Amino acid sequence: MTQATIHALVQELLRYRDAHVDERDTAERFLAFAHSGDDVCLRSRPDGHFTASCWLLCNDGERVLLTHHRKLDRWLQPGGHADGDADLARVAWREAAEESGLPDLLVEGAIFDLDAHTIPAHGAEPAHLHWDVRYVVHCRGSEDCVVSAESHALVWVPVATVLASDDASLRRMAAKWLARAQGRPTAVG
Repeated sequence: MTQATIHALVQELLRYRDAHVDERDTAERFLAFAHSGDDVCLRSRPDGHFTASCWLLCNDGERVLLTHHRKLDRWLQPGGHADGDADLARVAWREAAEESGLPDLLVEGAIFDLDAHTIPAHGAEPAHLHWDVRYVVHCRGSEDCVVSAESHALVWVPVATVLASDDASLRRMAAKWLARAQGRPTAVG
């Protein structure tokens, strides 16, 4: 990782903070973490690291792809570790392609959502934080997915249905997407 790539990530986070006043505190925490060392995108950092995930939408934008995560045993959006790459939009695109098998994907460049969450200890790996930066990714071709080794299953779910999810993070992204699709500003609680 170079200082230039971290600088670009910081600039993205600043734009997100300024555009989402209701999420200013969250964005400030992400900015503080981005400035906390040269290893923020490496999974070897024991307290946590940046990850990237995606709000992967079908061709008409009405459904989102969810994966039944093998290790966490939960329905989540596709995503994964940055592994040293501070271009988190590229990481989100790569993870979307790897986890879905979809060949024709387009990632939006602006951050869609931020979520810091604890990953429980697993084997020799201690509990740690994932500083997850999320991007909208659009499926532009076939919607026929291929389940990867990281998942039990993949399913296209109507975005409106995700509003009833037990997962607050998924509900927040669904509300953001529906508000955006309807052309109204979002307020996140």
